[in-house]
Amino acid sequence: MDRAALADFLRRHRESLRPSDVGLSEGARRRAPGLRREEVALLAAMSTDYYTRLEQRRGPQPSEQMLSSLARALRLTDDERDYLYRVAGHNTPDRFSGGGHVSPALQRVLDRLDDTPALVLSNLGEALVQNRMAVALLGDRSGYTGLARSEYYRWFTDPENARAQYPEEDRARQSRAQVASLRDAYGAMGPRSRAGELVRALLAESPEFAELWERHEVARRFEDHKTLIHAELGPIELDCQALFTEDQSQCLLVLTAPPRSEAAEKLALLGVLGTQSFGGSPAAHVGGEG
Repeated sequence: MDRAALADFLRRHRESLRPSDVGLSEGARRRAPGLRREEVALLAAMSTDYYTRLEQRRGPQPSEQMLSSLARALRLTDDERDYLYRVAGHNTPDRFSGGGHVSPALQRVLDRLDDTPALVLSNLGEALVQNRMAVALLGDRSGYTGLARSEYYRWFTDPENARAQYPEEDRARQSRAQVASLRDAYGAMGPRSRAGELVRALLAESPEFAELWERHEVARRFEDHKTLIHAELGPIELDCQALFTEDQSQCLLVLTAPPRSEAAEKLALLGVLGTQSFGGSPAAHVGGEG
């Protein structure tokens, strides 16, 4: 770990960003350029004291998970993210691994979406980051670990929860769509990748998945229109738009409703209440839908 290089790198990138670059309000007049340390800490979900110690060359070695959060908070490119990992004493992540680094371009768009649910998904159906509306509608996905981070895995190993917000008549089609999307990722990443690990686990745990996997269906798209069943608001009919990175490894998924529709009214109510009344709502599956 190169403490001096890490500290200087973090400080310079923090100072190069404006609050508007990361979806924050400019607020009161600032004495110094760039983001404040507490703002970076907030974006990275860490304590201000911990982040300050890193910039002062006296912090402990950050974990890979912490580095991933810092890379996202500072809107680092893939090359900058790799450098951050190296000076912190870690191996660089595989760029096509379905890991936690969010494309800066998708993150910039997400930062500007506040009034409708939106989230960034990896090609393995992992929710990498959600806006507040997506958390209110779909539940907070940040707590999952291991294979359970993947929507594909939860769809087949925990169907009671993973499928709860889909109408029963749509679940069979969704099952096929999940497998087809994972087949696409498997073809791109190979059998020794995290996609291969997911496939092997699901073949061992889910007869339904094994049967669908044998069909060799391949697809990488999202349904244009969907109905999600919210535990308290009931069915919500939403339009779905997807924006992919150039290498197709990540996708920004945006859920919207036509103006003045019943669904738009429900989203507006959700935006006001947030997670206050809906903390126990089951999360919908949205990754890799057909």
